[in-house]
Amino acid sequence: MEYFVIADEDTVLGFRYAGVEGQVVRSADEARAALATHAADGQAAIVIITDEIAHAIEDDVNRLRFESRMPIVVEIPGPAGPRPGRPDLMALIREAMGIQF
Repeated sequence: MEYFVIADEDTVLGFRYAGVEGQVVRSADEARAALATHAADGQAAIVIITDEIAHAIEDDVNRLRFESRMPIVVEIPGPAGPRPGRPDLMALIREAMGIQF
């Protein structure tokens, strides 16, 4: 299973030490292009993206999550920690399954 990370320079470097390729992005446009490229090429089964970048391109991330089987998009906290107001994992699962409380 192939992984690919889209993130800031420090996060991409850390993943490279673990053998995971990635792309440093500095803007929403760069992140959007990287996500589109790696979703279309079929190389990565899992795309890892920092929550701050995912938030900046939220529509693109959600479209990929809900309309495609692959790649799976996984959000992780960036170097500054989790983004304030970020929904927890259970809230995301409920949203994906259409469960309301």
